[in-house]
Amino acid sequence: MTVKTPSVDQPATPPARRRFLGQAASGVVGAAAMAAPMVSVAQSPIVLKMQGAWGAKDIFNDMAMEYVNRVNEMSGGRLRIDYLVAGAVVKPFEVMDATSKGVLDASHGVPVYWYGKSKVASLFGSGPINGCDAPQTLAWIYRGGGLALYNELLQKINLDVVGFFVMPMPTQPLGWFKKPITQAAELKGLKYRTVGLAADLFQEMGAKVTQLPGGEIIPALEKGVIDAFEFNNPTSDMRFGAQDVIKNYMMGSYHQAMEFFEIAINKKKWATIPKDLQAILQYAAEAASSANWWTAMDNYSRDLQELISKHKVNVIRTPKAVFVEQLKAWDVLTKKLSDEDPFFKKVVESQLAWAKRVAYYMFVNEADYHMGYEHVHKVKLPA
Repeated sequence: MTVKTPSVDQPATPPARRRFLGQAASGVVGAAAMAAPMVSVAQSPIVLKMQGAWGAKDIFNDMAMEYVNRVNEMSGGRLRIDYLVAGAVVKPFEVMDATSKGVLDASHGVPVYWYGKSKVASLFGSGPINGCDAPQTLAWIYRGGGLALYNELLQKINLDVVGFFVMPMPTQPLGWFKKPITQAAELKGLKYRTVGLAADLFQEMGAKVTQLPGGEIIPALEKGVIDAFEFNNPTSDMRFGAQDVIKNYMMGSYHQAMEFFEIAINKKKWATIPKDLQAILQYAAEAASSANWWTAMDNYSRDLQELISKHKVNVIRTPKAVFVEQLKAWDVLTKKLSDEDPFFKKVVESQLAWAKRVAYYMFVNEADYHMGYEHVHKVKLPA
């Protein structure tokens, strides 16, 4: 086959087409040059070093990972949280400070662990009783102005973080006692472990309070530093061995009738994160809040039964007389702190206004689940 060669006066490609092809080729080269750094970015995700305030075996680490995994899976490889357990970099009570200073990029803790900076912090975790439970109070944070007040507090005490709240925790037990508490007077002089404003409450009731992270509770008990303690829930308590040293577990209390996890991210680090990834960090907290609750309901209920059946723990409902004295102590403490600090008063009043209408709606509308349980299961619950 003979291939016809174009003559000199008849170019193979018209000039306009040559210009187009040249421009296209340049575009391909330019696109290739631009593509290289994009591939590099994809291979080098933004990494946040996060530490929790929880011991390695605590279920709270499992709950922290429910947040971490959601962020890592939704970010498409562009963002990664590397999670560390308590003590890996700083002590449990130091995670907020370390995050603010940039020693950590992020932390998973609770506000009561840094309430030494301001007692207002405890109002964003556990505080005076106003009728709202934890889910309703978490709604105050996100819909009732609580988050704006939280950010105002951070600014007042120079904590350089962006914070989210996760997991409306169930009421925390009164705790573990060598002898059951039958009346509030028996708390007087008792060496007791709790944290946050609950420490002020029990001091008002006459107890001698020591504030400790969870991992230090059993050693303190064995050394006689404390006589009794509360931490949070049946699963956490069982995992660090409470049932091996004390057999009386008293359920129900007003001292920490609600609490939330606090996810804090260093504000300077936050500013370097693209907006879509910031959104993932924020909304993953909302998703983890639900996941944490489901995990809690499954584990706490099962482990309470194991404490009873396997470990022969004496599970007791806290007497109403103790609840009554706790309410009286809250009245005294709340007034004292509100008189001392106008901002404390401002936050309390915001919570009260929210609770007055939200709790009213819930009490008037809710079914009597207590009655339903007793009817269906043919079990008489403790009063």
